[in-house]
Amino acid sequence: MAKRKEEKTNVMRILDQKKIPYTARFYEDSQGPEGTREYGVHVAAALGQDPARGFKTLAARGASGGIYVFEVPAAESLDLKKAARAVGEKSVELLHVAEINDVTGYIRGGCSPVGMKKRYPTVFHKTALDYETVYISAGRIGAQVEVEPEALLDLLGASAADITVE
Repeated sequence: MAKRKEEKTNVMRILDQKKIPYTARFYEDSQGPEGTREYGVHVAAALGQDPARGFKTLAARGASGGIYVFEVPAAESLDLKKAARAVGEKSVELLHVAEINDVTGYIRGGCSPVGMKKRYPTVFHKTALDYETVYISAGRIGAQVEVEPEALLDLLGASAADITVE
């Protein structure tokens, strides 16, 4: 396993530019026994973090064709019906893996709500507001940023709602 270079990402540069304090966290890009990458809960454990404070970025397309971004705790699953209600759509579907880079500018596993190609309506799971800081991807596999959730929601014009499976 090669250790990732600890350099600034575009997400970090944007946070710097907006004067939003953050702490960068780096981890090794690990492979599982079948060559699958370890995400979410495994990354939180490796960094000694509470997995409930680590949020994964999911991009979806609504029935109207609009693109939406959802931030859910790493160990949780997005409830598509709740997500659709949160953005005023009849339904939403997660983007196919092949579309993620074209739509967001990021690769699967390194997707961040900050610095996407376009600004999409973004919804965080409501629990993000329960913490002083949360962890999101810094825009590449092997890097995260720890940041105040209110600052993130303000930066992104995001909202918070119950969007996970019970």
